[in-house]
Amino acid sequence: MSQASTTTTDILPQPSRSSIVSDLIAGGVVFLVALPLCLGIALASGEGVPLFSGLVSGIIGGIVVGVISRSHTSVSGPAAGLTAIVASQMATLGSFESFLLAVLIAGVIQTVLGIMKAGVLSAFFPSSVIKGLLAAIGVILILKQIPHLVGHDADPEGEMSFSQPDKENTFSELMLIAGDLHIGAAVIGLASLALLFVWGRTKFLKSSVIPAPLVVVLLGVGLNLGMRMLGGRWLIEASHLVQVPAAGSLSEFVGFLRMPDFTQIVNPAIYVAAFTIAIVASLETLLNLEAVDKLDPQQRDSQPSRELIAQGCGNMVAGLIGGLPVTSVIVRSSVNVNAGAKTKLSAIFHGVLLLFCVAMLPRYLNLIPLSALAAILLATGFKLASPQLFMQMWRDGRNQFIPFIATVLSIVLTDLLSGIILGLVISILFILNSNLRRPIRRVVETQLGEKVTHIELANQVSFMNRAAFDKILNDASEGTHLIIDARDTEYIDPDVQSLIRDYKENTAPVRGVSVSLRGFTGRFNIEDDVAIAEHTTRELQRQVTPDQVLEILKEGNRRFRTGDRLSRDFGRQVDATAEEQTPLAVVLSCIDSRVPAELVLDMGLGDIFSVRVAGNVIGTKSLGSVEYGVAVAGVKLVLVMGHTRCGAVTSSVEMVHAGRNANVETGCEHLQSIVDEIAPCVKSADTSQFDTLNAADKETLVDGIAKQNVLRTVQTIIERSSVIRTGTTAGNLKVVGAIYDVKTGAIEFLDG
Repeated sequence: MSQASTTTTDILPQPSRSSIVSDLIAGGVVFLVALPLCLGIALASGEGVPLFSGLVSGIIGGIVVGVISRSHTSVSGPAAGLTAIVASQMATLGSFESFLLAVLIAGVIQTVLGIMKAGVLSAFFPSSVIKGLLAAIGVILILKQIPHLVGHDADPEGEMSFSQPDKENTFSELMLIAGDLHIGAAVIGLASLALLFVWGRTKFLKSSVIPAPLVVVLLGVGLNLGMRMLGGRWLIEASHLVQVPAAGSLSEFVGFLRMPDFTQIVNPAIYVAAFTIAIVASLETLLNLEAVDKLDPQQRDSQPSRELIAQGCGNMVAGLIGGLPVTSVIVRSSVNVNAGAKTKLSAIFHGVLLLFCVAMLPRYLNLIPLSALAAILLATGFKLASPQLFMQMWRDGRNQFIPFIATVLSIVLTDLLSGIILGLVISILFILNSNLRRPIRRVVETQLGEKVTHIELANQVSFMNRAAFDKILNDASEGTHLIIDARDTEYIDPDVQSLIRDYKENTAPVRGVSVSLRGFTGRFNIEDDVAIAEHTTRELQRQVTPDQVLEILKEGNRRFRTGDRLSRDFGRQVDATAEEQTPLAVVLSCIDSRVPAELVLDMGLGDIFSVRVAGNVIGTKSLGSVEYGVAVAGVKLVLVMGHTRCGAVTSSVEMVHAGRNANVETGCEHLQSIVDEIAPCVKSADTSQFDTLNAADKETLVDGIAKQNVLRTVQTIIERSSVIRTGTTAGNLKVVGAIYDVKTGAIEFLDG
C-alpha cells in the first residue's frame, strides 16, 4: 500500500483546537438526546429487558464503537429498529442472559463480515432509498415527538415504529392529544421549540459557542423546578421526566450489569438469534452509515467494512456486560451532524458523558423534562424532512421519486427495518424493469448505403435480459444486417451467449439476416465475425451511383448533427484498408479547423479523399488531386464544401474592396493567389457600402460570396478538367457544391 493510501484509509487527521471544541459541544448535545432514547428503546424491547441495558449499549456505542470506527460523524447505540427482533428473540430464548450470549456471537459474526470486506455491499444501496431513509426519520421525529412536546405521550421515546407498545399508532396518538394535554410539559416544550427557532435565525446566537440544545435543557430544568413550586396542574410527574436508574453505591451500580449464560452455547436457537441480529444490525448500520455520510457537510466517506468490525466489537462487549445490540443510529448521528461535529471525538465524548452522568449524577439527569428533549428532536426532524429534499427527488424523475416516497411511507407506516426492505425491493424492481426494457441500445443506421441495425450490449447482460434480447433478434426481418457490439460489455450470461451463437449459426441464415459480431473474442466463448463491410469496398464503389453517394454524405451529416454517429472499429478499418483504398467521393474543403470533412460527414477510414485549401479554391495541384480521385481511384462524387464565416473569403472581400495586396500586407509570397481566385465572386457582389454595414449584414454578405465561390469552383473544376467533364457528361460522376454552417453543424447541399 502506498503512503498516500495509508494516510487516507487508515489514519484520521488529527483534530484541531477548534474541531475539539465543536466535537465536545456536539457530544454534549448527542448525550442529552441519547439518554432518553437508550431508556426508551430498552423499555420498548419488551418484558425481561432491564432499562439499564439500554444505557450500557449507549455507553458502548459511544466509547467502544467510537474508538474503533473510522466514521467521522456516525453515532452508535441501541436501535429502535431492533426492538421487535429483541422482543421476539427474548420470547424464544427465555431469558435475558441467553439473549446476551446471542448478542455476543452476533458481534463475532459482524467482525468476521467486516474482515471479509462485506461492507462493500453498501455501495449497491440506491441513493433514493438512502434519501428516503433520512426523510422518513425526519417525518417520524416530527410525528412522534409532538405528543411528547405537549406532555401527552408518557410512553418510551424509543417507539419509532408505527404500531406502539401501548396499542396506539402514530396517528391515533396525535388524535388523543386534545384530551390529554399536560400544561406544564406543554409550556416547557413549546418554549423550548420557540427558543430553538429564534436561536437558529439570530446571527449572533447561531454563531455562539454555546449550543442551543444545552440552553434548551437548562431552560427545561429551570422551568421544571419552578413548576414544582406552583404545584397542581403545573407539576410535571416523573413519567414526563428522564428516568435513569439510580445506584446507591458503586457495588450497586456494578450490580446492574448482567453476564451471558454460556451454558446455552450448544443451543441451536442461540445461533439462529445471533445470525438474525448480526444480519439485521449490519444492514441497518450500513444504510445509516451511507445516510449520515450524505449529511456530513464535508462529504467524507466512511469505511463500511471497518464499521462492521467496530459494530461487531461493540456487540461482543454488549453481550458480555449486559447491553442491547448496537448499530449506527441515524437519529443520534443526524443530531451529531446538526450540532456541528467534526470528528469521531464527539461520539466518544457522548459515551463518556453517559457513563459519568449515569454513574455519578442520575438524580440530576432525572430533572430533565422529556418535552424539552422532544423539541430538540422535532427541530432535527424538520431539517431531515425538508421540503427542498422532496422537491429535488421530484425533479429527478419517477425512477428516483417513487422508490424515495415509497421508502418514506413504508418506514413511517411500518417500522424502520420493514420500510428499508420495502424501499430496497421497489428500487430493485425499478432497476430490473429498466434492464428488462433496455438491456441493450439498438440504433438503426444507414451505413455506407445499407440499413444496419447496430446493437450495443450493456456493461452487464444477465439472464433477465434474455427475453428482451431474443425479441430484438426475432424482430429482424429478411435482408437485415445486424452488428452485435460487445466492446463495452464485461459480462454476458451463458444463456445469452448460447442464444447469440444459435441465432448466428442457425436462425439468421434461414431468415436471410446477416450478423456481425464485434468485441467478443478473448472474453467470451464467441469469436468476432464481421460480415458487414464497415469501410468502402471495391464492389460497393462500383455499384453505387453518384446520387447514392450524395445521399450517403447527407445522411452522414445528419448523424453528425444529431449525435448519432456510427460506432466504428477503426483498428479493423486500418487492417481492412491496408492493401488498397476505394473511396466514394473527393471532398474539396477549406482548411478552417472547424470543418474537418471526415467528422462533419461522419465518414470512416478509406471512405473519402479530403483535399483542403484556404477558401476551397481550385488550383493546379488541388485540381490534380481531384483528378487522381476520379480517374485513378474511381470516386463517384466530387464535393466542393465551403462554410459560413470563412476567414479566407472575409479577408478577400476586405482586400478587394480596399484595393490592397495580400502579399504586401501580410509579407506572404503566395497568399494573393487565394485572393485572386475569390476576387471574381467579390466583384460580382455589391460591396460598395461594405465599410458602413453592421456586423450582421457584413456576415450575410460574406456568406453569400462564399456560396458563389463554391459554385464558381464547381464550374471551374468541370471546365478545366476534361476527365471530370467527361465523367459528368456520361452520368458516372457528379460535382456538387455545399456550404457548412459553423454555428449549427448543418450542411446545405447545392446539388440543384
